[in-house]
Amino acid sequence: MIPVIAFGEALVDMLSSRLGDTTDTQETFTPYAGGAPANVAVACARLGVPSRFLGMVGDDTFGHFLVRELNSHGVDTSGVVFTQQSRTALAFVSRDALGERTFDFYRPPAADLLYRLEHLPHAVFENPAILHLCSNSLTDPEIADVTLAMAAMAKRAGCLVSVDANLRHNLWLEKEADAALVTQLLDTAELLKLSLEELDYLRADHPADAWLAERLAAGVKIILITDGPHDVVLKGVGIDLRITPPAVEAVDTTAGGDAFIGGLLSELSSHGINENWQTNIDFLNRAVSMACRCGAHAVTRPGAYAALPTRDDII
Repeated sequence: MIPVIAFGEALVDMLSSRLGDTTDTQETFTPYAGGAPANVAVACARLGVPSRFLGMVGDDTFGHFLVRELNSHGVDTSGVVFTQQSRTALAFVSRDALGERTFDFYRPPAADLLYRLEHLPHAVFENPAILHLCSNSLTDPEIADVTLAMAAMAKRAGCLVSVDANLRHNLWLEKEADAALVTQLLDTAELLKLSLEELDYLRADHPADAWLAERLAAGVKIILITDGPHDVVLKGVGIDLRITPPAVEAVDTTAGGDAFIGGLLSELSSHGINENWQTNIDFLNRAVSMACRCGAHAVTRPGAYAALPTRDDII
């Protein structure tokens, strides 16, 4: 199997006890280990894929909690760095009656933004691997430079780069994502995932088909467009597929997208990254169907790591 290396933020999701707008009960918050790239690392590990997380956390209670949680799910944390220069990031998560989330982030300042290239483990891309990234590590100029440089390093080494747009506008100084910078990261990917809402934001007044064609021309091999419970659209050169996810009743959508990516990368890990995966229709159908089952499982449970499925959960 090809290992998956996820880089970016690990943070603590403080999940509200309330569902919807009710105010007749006292609100409490339960800490769950989270952070999109960390979620993907755990999702892959729980599916039996060799998985590693690279990032920085505070040398504090929450930072050590996150590393313990990652370890408990089988993720290699030897590339995690502790710092006393800043605290571990927190996200307070509220949910509506359908399980959809809103986030209040306590970041910046946060430890994950202080990771630099000198913190990379020696020869991290020496062997074939899948590097997974998302746009949350673009919100500060220095961590953005690190993220883009890491993508370039991985590609030069023959690794496959996976990117999930995963836009969180309130993490950005201007309270909206820098579309040009995010698109620069997306164009480093061979495998790209974004939601329909994210596509509409990033393309602005560009027609969707033209914007997607630009990404394929830039070198992206496969683009996946998700839309909640609706069909997943898969685009590639000469490829246009739709896959219908299982119908479930969502409780908490926090880890749905990350479980989806984890399922997809687990299939790619088994298939191999040099096996014409991007033109193999049977493989793509199977991999995206697996991803859909993983995402559907995760949204029926609260939290992030705790909601991610094992293979036994989705047989």
